[in-house]
Formats: sequence, C-alpha cells, structure tokens
Amino acid sequence: MFAKRTDLALEARELWQESAEKNTRLSGVKATKQRSEGYPVTRVDILDERGEKALGKPRGTYRTIDLTAFWQRKSDFFERAVRAVGGQLKELLPGEGTVLVIGLGNGAMTPDAVGPLAADSVLVTRHLIAAMPRHFSGFRPVAVFRTGVLGTTGVESAEAVRGLVAQVEPSLVIAVDALASRRVGRVCTTVQLSDTGIIPGSGVGNHRSALNQETLGVPVFAIGVPTVVDSATLAADLLEESGIRDYDGEALQKSRQNLMVTPRDIDQQVRDLSKVVGYGINWALQDLEIEEINALLS
Repeated sequence: MFAKRTDLALEARELWQESAEKNTRLSGVKATKQRSEGYPVTRVDILDERGEKALGKPRGTYRTIDLTAFWQRKSDFFERAVRAVGGQLKELLPGEGTVLVIGLGNGAMTPDAVGPLAADSVLVTRHLIAAMPRHFSGFRPVAVFRTGVLGTTGVESAEAVRGLVAQVEPSLVIAVDALASRRVGRVCTTVQLSDTGIIPGSGVGNHRSALNQETLGVPVFAIGVPTVVDSATLAADLLEESGIRDYDGEALQKSRQNLMVTPRDIDQQVRDLSKVVGYGINWALQDLEIEEINALLS
C-alpha cells in the first residue's frame, strides 16, 4: 500500500479516516476545532498507544493553525496571525523559566529556511538579564541558536543542541523547522505547534536524531511550517481527486525519489511566515505589544 508522506497530525488523522471503514472509530485520538483571531485552529490530541499506532506520531497535543486568509492581506492580517500563533503557543508553554529557541534547517535553501529565519525575529534577552537584571527584570530569559545542517557543520543538530542545553540549562526548548504536507493547499498556509518535540529533517525524508524530552532532558515544543509536498504523495492525491482509485501504489512507492514540490513564490512566503512564527514566539514569551517588538528588533 502506498504511504503518503506528511508531518501534520491533522493530515495523519485525515489519512486514517480515508483508509478506515465509515463506522470505525479512531480510538486514542481526540480532535476539536476552534478559531483564534479569526483563523481556524484544529487541535488533535493523541491520548495513548492506540492513537500513536493509528497516526504514527507520539502522544501529545498538536495544534494546526490555518493561515490561508493571511495571504488575502486584509486589515491587521499580520498582527492577528502573530496573536493566533503566540496565543496557541502560550497555552502549551510553562509560564516561567529560561527558554532556548532552536532554529533548525538550512538558511541557504529557502524551503528549509523557516527555522533560521524565524530565529532572526526572536528577541534574545538572556545575556541582557544576566548583565543588567534590574533594567531587564520584566523580560523572560531567551537564548537563540541556529543549528545549521550536518552537511555544512559536520555536527548533528541533536548533538549541538544537547551540548547547548547542558550549558545553558533552559527550562524548555522551542524548536522551529520546516515540514512536509500531503496537500499543496496547506503549504505555507498552516503552522503546527506541538508539545512532543521534533525530528530534524523529517519534512524532506532526511530523518536525524530526535529532539524531545527523552533526548534533551527538558520539555521540547515544536513549531513547524509545511513548505514542501512529496511529489509521489501529490501524484497519488491528484489521481484520487480525479476519481482514479486503482492506481499502482506499489509502483508509485518504488518510484519515490525524494522529489519535493514547492510554490513558485516560496521565497516571499517563507520569509513572511517565518516572521509570523518569530513574532509569535515573542508574543508567547514576553509581555509586549507587536509595536514594541518591532521597535526592539529594529
């Protein structure tokens, strides 16, 4: 059977529903929908081993924010997106402690640059608080690190982050990375947040060591933006949407060559959404308005 590739828990649930009988209940998984700042939010909770097995993801909470309307650029579209992302993230995070933000990915490759670009918009305060605690007492300590990729550093992201966590001793880690979606319509239009950690490179099938509480010793929260679609997955979905259900899934599986599809204006989309993610992290961690964040980053 052809396995469609996706990093989104929302889509993993959809795939399970498509493959199951209509009267079959998905045990161990709970899904709810709401809106935040006008943007739809789908929350998928994987509750136990049955849910893990069904969706192929570790148990925990996954929140997917649909930012399709962001690209209509209506009034306050950026500010509302920042508050939506920041508000959802704030609900997941502990309220106190030093935070280490990790920007995963390759800044020289646009579809993989979400992590490094988002890190550029995160307020770094840990050193300021250490140097002038009275002046910066109202800020939460935040440190930022861009891991780069194994091909240019010779160091696994997980190795670098483990060493940094041992030195900085943060209360939690926020890891930002690019993901893969099964549908073109979700590329650069959704943001997924989770409390389960992340596997760097999973979006392009280049799985590395996991970053999670088990490997780092502190809670790891992940933020991901889908920037690519696996070409074989896209082909399978297009065939099914055309009413063709009896295609050769085995042949499609064998032909998979890690070819990824991105939008033609991926540069602008990644820059804009990375800024939303970076500002959203600030919104969740610091008691600041967006205008104040702009002033401090300028």
